[in-house]
Amino acid sequence: MKRLLTFLSTLCCLSFNLQAQNKTSPSSLQERMQWFQDGKLGVFIHWGIYSVKGVDESWSFHNHKISYKDYMAQLNGFTASKYNPEEWAALIKESGARYAVITTKHHDGVALWPTKEKHFNAVKNTPAKRDLIKPFFNALEKQGIKKGAYFSLIDWSHPDYPAILRDSNRYKMQDDLARWGRFKTFAHNQIDELLANYNPDLWWFDGEWEHSSKEWESEKIKDKILKAQPWAIANDRLLDFGHYETYEQTIPPTRPKKFPYWEACMTSNLNWGYHPDDTNYKTPFQVISIFADVISNGGVYLFDIGPKEDGTIPAEQVHVLKELGKWNKKHEEAVFGTIAGIEAGHFYGPTTLSKDSTTLYLFLQPQSSGQVMLKGLNNKINKIRVVGTNHELTHQVQSKMTWGNVPGIVFIDVPAKVNDTYMTVLALELEKPISIYKSDGEK
Repeated sequence: MKRLLTFLSTLCCLSFNLQAQNKTSPSSLQERMQWFQDGKLGVFIHWGIYSVKGVDESWSFHNHKISYKDYMAQLNGFTASKYNPEEWAALIKESGARYAVITTKHHDGVALWPTKEKHFNAVKNTPAKRDLIKPFFNALEKQGIKKGAYFSLIDWSHPDYPAILRDSNRYKMQDDLARWGRFKTFAHNQIDELLANYNPDLWWFDGEWEHSSKEWESEKIKDKILKAQPWAIANDRLLDFGHYETYEQTIPPTRPKKFPYWEACMTSNLNWGYHPDDTNYKTPFQVISIFADVISNGGVYLFDIGPKEDGTIPAEQVHVLKELGKWNKKHEEAVFGTIAGIEAGHFYGPTTLSKDSTTLYLFLQPQSSGQVMLKGLNNKINKIRVVGTNHELTHQVQSKMTWGNVPGIVFIDVPAKVNDTYMTVLALELEKPISIYKSDGEK
């Protein structure tokens, strides 16, 4: 999950994103991806034995921060003693999220379900002694939330996987294809188990960078997923055969043009998983600002939480999810089921549009008052509302050409009394579907 924090690694990640969709046609995905595009928000859950000591998930031993022996000793402390999947699902529902993704197995190879493969799992090797995926997925279904399974293709604990530490390997794949074949069979068998027993709506693959699409047999994985669940979707880390692009810990500065469906996954502080030493949590305002920016550019936001080993969620993360939920409930019409807004430069902030493009939503900076400006709107404005309230606002149009096509500049009067705690949203109801003037103007 956590790439090496180097410039070269960043370039590699970008390269993977650029290559990932070359065998998937965007035009064939609209119906399949509609729930994802409308849903806008997901909750990511990084949970595993790494929560016992609060260390980096898998990467802590891979990068020599901790010995492999000490890392795996955490198996003995992973209790899930206070794990309440119904409470998890209720909190996710309250946040407004439409899907959730949980780490069924990270790069350390410890499965959170009772895999039949001879390998580590929470049922046989930890005090938890139970399937941790099934009850959570059942709880999500009851809440009407889509189920997502994170699955690491690489497995640094498996004796037949080539790599184990950042500076050492068990063997070179090309020198022992039979051994690689055994590992591939193992990995595919685990995917089959998750398909048969848990039926995920979304597959969040990871670890793809160590091998090619052909070596992973990505097409075979895609085929078996769609055979079991014809409407399932997968991220672009299923090389060549993903349905949407994944951006990790970043937001594209402009709307991605290569592929229409994309997701930004981000931590709640600086780390994936539970890290008691990391108190640099995002505030509700920061999370809402990121969320607004993502949906303004047509993306989906996947916000991560890291439960403790006993299954309790840190209070800081609970607070953010609840505050996000309050804001989402108030501004639902401007968020869920909308489409990307107008191009940057016409308004200084995020925007979205209703599906019929007759309502333009403007997301204001905090504590905005006085006048806000909108450029290039060709449409007549019938009404301006403050979303989630009964307030209507007035506006003026300045510099409109009476002898040409330049539409003028819209100034909207925003009194301080309408401000939301985090981010105020205005709804501009238009006479017709939106038309934006994009010329440099007349001289």
